[in-house]
Amino acid sequence: MKRILVFIAVLGLVLTAPAAAGEADAILGLWATDPEGEGGQAHIEIYAEGDRYNGRIVWLEEPIYPADDEQGMAGQEKVDRENPEGALRTRPIIGLVIMEGIKFKGKRSWHKGKIYDPDNGKTYKSKLSLAGDDVLKVRGFIGFSLIGRTSEWTRVKADG
Repeated sequence: MKRILVFIAVLGLVLTAPAAAGEADAILGLWATDPEGEGGQAHIEIYAEGDRYNGRIVWLEEPIYPADDEQGMAGQEKVDRENPEGALRTRPIIGLVIMEGIKFKGKRSWHKGKIYDPDNGKTYKSKLSLAGDDVLKVRGFIGFSLIGRTSEWTRVKADG
């Protein structure tokens, strides 16, 4: 009888693991941020590294500084100039990893990660949740999640 119960338990784990992995990977792909930030809209590619999820900027609506840039960088490629570490202020925004270490929590939510805002050079704790298949709610916060801001990203559909 014990062997049968152990077999059933192991079988249950084997059968549910692929389903959980599929649900966890639901955030993979390309997402458009809301255009409320200083630099307009961006596209973020979310990818997996082991059981964690990261995101990097792969496209900017405004990839160069405008003619009236107050810091004298008009016409130049946007860089991470607000970063608190001086040595990192010249890295290009396109290609910049802004989300790290996000872990699947279950029930279409992810947590325990960090998100970096290149508009102000600050890093926040983060959590994400899917509201439908094509809307991702991204929350950045300090301390606990009541003190923070949520933005909605939409999935970028492939052409054709």
